[in-house]
Amino acid sequence: MAEDPFVVHRGLLFTVAYELLGSAADAEDVLQESWLRWARVDRQRVHDPRSYLIRIVTRQGLNRLRTLSRRREQYVGEWLPEPLLTTPDVAEDVELAESVSFAMLTVLETLGPTERAVFVLREVFELPYEEIAEALGKTSAAVRQVARRARGHVAARRPRVRVTHSEQRRVVERFLETLRTGRLQDLMEVLAPDVVLIADGGGIVAAAVAPVHGAEAVAALLARAGRLPVSLAAVWLNGAPAGRIDIGGEPSVVSLAVEDGLITRVYVVRNPRKLTRLNSPADLAR
Repeated sequence: MAEDPFVVHRGLLFTVAYELLGSAADAEDVLQESWLRWARVDRQRVHDPRSYLIRIVTRQGLNRLRTLSRRREQYVGEWLPEPLLTTPDVAEDVELAESVSFAMLTVLETLGPTERAVFVLREVFELPYEEIAEALGKTSAAVRQVARRARGHVAARRPRVRVTHSEQRRVVERFLETLRTGRLQDLMEVLAPDVVLIADGGGIVAAAVAPVHGAEAVAALLARAGRLPVSLAAVWLNGAPAGRIDIGGEPSVVSLAVEDGLITRVYVVRNPRKLTRLNSPADLAR
């Protein structure tokens, strides 16, 4: 008996939902809702199960995204995506790794729900405009216009330079080592002058409630954290080398954006509700 298409494509469907929502927990809820709808479908009338399933997940994801957008307006402090533990082989698909990176997911947060869906489906998963139009209930011409706007919006905000994973790993390891020593000058040397630190504590644990700008301010904040009892480890998160920092027994993760060997963005997730998926790698696929 052939395996159910939903099971076959589950990694792809989870990835679509996660890129739409930036939350693994909400992505799993969307998959559950999509499965219930798929279970009621007459399979004999489905000619392309992969495309059909992506349409179901997109519709459910958009419904969830519109609800989440209202909730995030009331979120305490900065909102960051839910980090995913990944295996190094995710990085071998450069487009997939970039699409689930913290840098890209934070850019996608600045798009409206429809623009985000169009960008993800077209630029990441390369769906034809006609299929995207069917999923969104729009004309192909309208989808092309939305795609053009979304591409321009993302291009203006995405990282300017792609770095190799070996360079990213070197910077991450140096960053973690400077946290071990806690020396302010060492931290200053790995940070770009205009570095920005964004932290997400969700109002549950201590975290900067607004972005911290500039190497001096960011280094001072990190040096203070480094003086606490910490456990540091390099990990793979969202398709790239990153760090796990447990402070006083409380887990945190740090993702870094790097340009020219210096750190330009520090993303720190401390909200414990977003740190429940650090024990086993996520199944991501395109």
